[in-house]
This record gives sequence, structure tokens and C-alpha cells, in this order.
Amino acid sequence: MFGTISEEIEVHVPANEAWKIYGTIQLAHIVVKELPNIIHKVDILEGDGGVGSVLKVTFPPGTPLLTSHKEKFVVIDNDKRVKIAQVVEGGLLDLGFTLYKVKFEVIEKGKEICITKSTIEYEVKEEAIANASFVSIQPFVAIMNLVAKYLTQGKDGQASA
Repeated sequence: MFGTISEEIEVHVPANEAWKIYGTIQLAHIVVKELPNIIHKVDILEGDGGVGSVLKVTFPPGTPLLTSHKEKFVVIDNDKRVKIAQVVEGGLLDLGFTLYKVKFEVIEKGKEICITKSTIEYEVKEEAIANASFVSIQPFVAIMNLVAKYLTQGKDGQASA
């Protein structure tokens, strides 16, 4: 069974500003610091955060059935502002998935406004089809909302200039 889920949010910053976060490893650092309930730790195993980099993502203790996975950045397109990470070991692959990848896109909507979009694509073996219920876009919506807040507000909660 193949599936796809996506969500998008509008952010009141230029697309290039949002891409400075999404297009780099800074995204992982912000999520680990600000959303430890989603991702506990990220280690770069290979590469420098560019295409081909392999990361070990460790989930918070107590996450049902998942402790960690390895993901590889398979696309980072600075012109189209698209980044795709694919799980290559562990995680949902241990639960009957044959494909699990996440795509972040930053779409220019105007000079001072953009859309951030997150899409999950997955494929699960027929005998493990019940595990498709583990796929949720909500953690990525939380990440997009966090980045939007990070980009539009200062550390003290005041709107940035």
C-alpha cells in the first residue's frame, strides 16, 4: 500500500529566509532544542548536512515501537527550495514499511510571505498494513509551526524587525 499525506502553513517571512532554516542542518538543531517530545537527538553519521548526509534520529524515551532511525538527505534543491529525507535503516522500516520519506518545501507566495509544506510518502507491505496508522503529519506540522514562530518572533517573544 502506498500513501501520501501533506500539510502546509503560511509564514510571514520571505521564502529565502525560511529556506535558511529548512535547507540546512539548522532545522534539526532547532527541533531537538525546542521540541524534545518529537526528536530527542540527531547525530550526523556521514556528510556535512548536504545531499547524501546520513543522520541518526533518536526519538524520545517512551515513543511507542520506535527508538531511532537513520535517514539520508536524498534531495536538497536550493533553487526550488525542496529537501527530501528518506529513512534508510530502522524506525518504520522495521515495522513493514518499504519506503518512508519526508519532503519539506518552501514556496514563495509574495515578497514577504511564503508557504511551508511538509509531505510524507510511504509504502507498507500488505502484511503490515495495520502499521500505516503510525504515519502522522502532526509532528511535521508542529515543526513547521515552530519554525514559523522562530522566524517571526525574537527570543523574547517580540516580533522581529
